[in-house]
Amino acid sequence: MLYWLAQQLDFPGVLNLVRYLSFRAGAAIVTALVLGLLIGPRFIGWLRVRQGKGQPIRSDGPESHFAKRGTPTMGGLMILTSLVVSVLLWMDLGSIYVWACLCVTLGFGAIGFLDDYDKVTKASTAGLSGRARLLCEFLIAGVAAMLIVQHNGTALYVPFWNGPAIDLGYFYYVFAAFVIVSFGNAVNLTDGLDGLATMPVVIACMAFTAIAYLAGRADFAAYLGIPHVPLAGDLVILTGAMIGAGLAFLWYNAPPAAVFMGDTGSLALGGTLGVIAVVCHHEIVLGIIGGLFVVEAVSVIIQVFFYKRTGKRVFRMAPIHHHFEQLGWPETTVVVRFWIIAFALALAGLATLKLR
Repeated sequence: MLYWLAQQLDFPGVLNLVRYLSFRAGAAIVTALVLGLLIGPRFIGWLRVRQGKGQPIRSDGPESHFAKRGTPTMGGLMILTSLVVSVLLWMDLGSIYVWACLCVTLGFGAIGFLDDYDKVTKASTAGLSGRARLLCEFLIAGVAAMLIVQHNGTALYVPFWNGPAIDLGYFYYVFAAFVIVSFGNAVNLTDGLDGLATMPVVIACMAFTAIAYLAGRADFAAYLGIPHVPLAGDLVILTGAMIGAGLAFLWYNAPPAAVFMGDTGSLALGGTLGVIAVVCHHEIVLGIIGGLFVVEAVSVIIQVFFYKRTGKRVFRMAPIHHHFEQLGWPETTVVVRFWIIAFALALAGLATLKLR
């Protein structure tokens, strides 16, 4: 909004700063951070009054989690509020890529909200049916994929390889939707401990801030040998807002959490990371940067598969962060060590920009 206003006025005086992506990205971080910190206490109080019993806790979960009963959920609404306000304030309103990402952010957030609402009102951990959720997620991801492909093509770029890109043709729509949906659900599965999903999302956003900026610059993209995506640089406004909103939420979500983000936040943030990767043609690199989320999701798949086939469990409990809790690791130890792993994986993902 401010970029459009400054553009109409021909960027006079101090408004000339709005021309620069770096300034708007920094401003988006600060805006989302400050707004999130300001609305946090009132929002949490409102959620506590409205929800009563708060987040339902699994009866078969770790005993230490029973103390979390009564903690309000749907804190993702705090994240989405500060994120969307910040993005709309600082984005270029003509950026189709940012709008495609916001489509996923708000769409997945709405699905997560309905799921959280169903859990809270029924005091159950079941929520919406898995089929209904996946159907809605794929519809939203498919719309975003169509918007992106119109301007971005159907090529798949492979890291560590300087050869030509692989043109997936119409299959790319399915592939892009799968990346978006699978990553949304991977982050959702990771959100099981206080602060566990929040900081790795922030770390992944930091990595994709660099990737989006470099991919949007023809000179840097040519030097690094990565795909150049014109106007992809505008995504740094979105990633910046996600960083600010995530850090503000972490202030209240750090152990012991005063609020949980719920599916409202985790689905939205994960799906947004997925669509950002699709825009930048770094879908495979997302699997490295967000490797922690991938491992969490794979641990659930392995557990379910082997239990159905053999009646035995590979892990003491899935997702895998609960396995380490069952081994006797304190919750904070699991969380901080997983943060360290997320940071290391983000660095590994960024290294692929030059190792080609």
